[in-house]
Amino acid sequence: MNGADALISTLVANEVTACFANPGTSEMQFVAALDRNPQMRPVLCLFEGVATGAADGYGRMMGRPACTLLHLGPGYGNGLANLHNARRAFTPIVNVIGDHATYHRQYDAPLASDIAAIASANSIWVKSADSPDAVAGVAAEAVAASLTPPCGSASLILPADSAWLETTTEPAIAQRPVRSAPSGATVEAVARALKAAAKPVVLIGGQACSAEGLKQAARLQAAGVQVYADTFVARQPRGAGAFAPRRMQYFGEMALAELEGVDLMVFAGTTQPVAFFAYPNRPSVLVPEGAGTLSLADRAEDAVAALAALADALGAPREGPVQPLKLPDAAPTGPLSPQLAGLSIARHLPEGAIVCDDSVTSGGGVAVPAMTARPHEVLALTGGAIGAGLPLAVGAAVACPDRKVVSLNGDGAAMYTIQSLWTIARESLDVTAIVFANNTYRILNIEMMRTGAGQAGPQAAKLLELGDPAIDWVSLAKGLGVPAVRCATAEEFEAAFAAAMAQRGPMFIEAVI
Repeated sequence: MNGADALISTLVANEVTACFANPGTSEMQFVAALDRNPQMRPVLCLFEGVATGAADGYGRMMGRPACTLLHLGPGYGNGLANLHNARRAFTPIVNVIGDHATYHRQYDAPLASDIAAIASANSIWVKSADSPDAVAGVAAEAVAASLTPPCGSASLILPADSAWLETTTEPAIAQRPVRSAPSGATVEAVARALKAAAKPVVLIGGQACSAEGLKQAARLQAAGVQVYADTFVARQPRGAGAFAPRRMQYFGEMALAELEGVDLMVFAGTTQPVAFFAYPNRPSVLVPEGAGTLSLADRAEDAVAALAALADALGAPREGPVQPLKLPDAAPTGPLSPQLAGLSIARHLPEGAIVCDDSVTSGGGVAVPAMTARPHEVLALTGGAIGAGLPLAVGAAVACPDRKVVSLNGDGAAMYTIQSLWTIARESLDVTAIVFANNTYRILNIEMMRTGAGQAGPQAAKLLELGDPAIDWVSLAKGLGVPAVRCATAEEFEAAFAAAMAQRGPMFIEAVI
């Protein structure tokens, strides 16, 4: 047994059984060891950003890490954007980053870099296993670190000689930390403050937006306390039977207008909301002026238990409001728009579906009718780095092969990680990918006006428009192995989406809007 065997054996012993990989020369010992460890499922991704985003989707659905296999510093760097999203989702991931042999590092070979410095940007733990006997122990540390609340990416650097040299070490088992419940005194203080406030709100995020967290939050709503959720949540149930808290508005001035008069904000599983960007003469913190703030449970604490205790302290009903099942009455007609596509999606989305949402400006058209669709879950773009929708779908489909996965994407966002389609085809994943093609970065057109930069002129428009040349999405998808169709009318989209939901396997739909 060599160090690579020790690594994979330890990962498998700790229930890390999926590897999203884009390997190079330094990782060949790990690749070879996969043949001796069939419990680990290897999934090849043609770009590291797909591998890291897939690990994010897998971790969100499973609650435990997958591993990535990345080629030195540049490989990690290529995957950094979706690791940024994973960091904001607090997703457990173990990154295995190959490195030059320990004795070769001194020669500054062309691919040499400061991997630890690069990885530390989005990792909560970074360590190099500098001998084969150290690999198993370091791997167990990585798993434990990734699962330490509120969870995150742990990056294990694997020098080539640590992988190829022999070792007799046994797989190591990681210590699994648990979330601590907030103190009774904290719960009592928050309950008193809520009773004394004229217009309080509770803002939930992270673990508090799980199915059980929403049940407890619904009790607060039933007791007369308005509940909001973070703008973008890593994983949240939606549709019939789920509590639907209000969502913090994306644009800061709209959020503050909606919160006008609020005199107390309580945070559970999240922290104070802030604007996504700074704008001239607009506030950064989205807490109404003069409002008090209290933390019921931080991101590392057991927010579900805290919400339950708070509801009990307030004498809240045992059940709160949930969404009814109300599907659109009829199939939409006419030229396609996000709103009409959303009606078809709500009509045909099966129970238990997983929606990976990177649809940017088109997303609202789907979210509104989906609120009363059949029960499903949504994985959102937590860190704002577009290009997550397709990779998240890869990971979610590997994690949950018995559930339909729908990936919603803006056309600009989809081009960041379009290589995902090849992996979806190769692995025969049950993913329907939708690209809303408006041939522009529409969100940037909006933001250009909001920042005070003014209307885009002919030069500026060259950096905002995507239509010259127009992207041939159907040919692109088919070239990567996924059946594809182009829909310019609501009738065409209705037929295409209904057919995709009625069968298993990959499908691509271009929604021309």
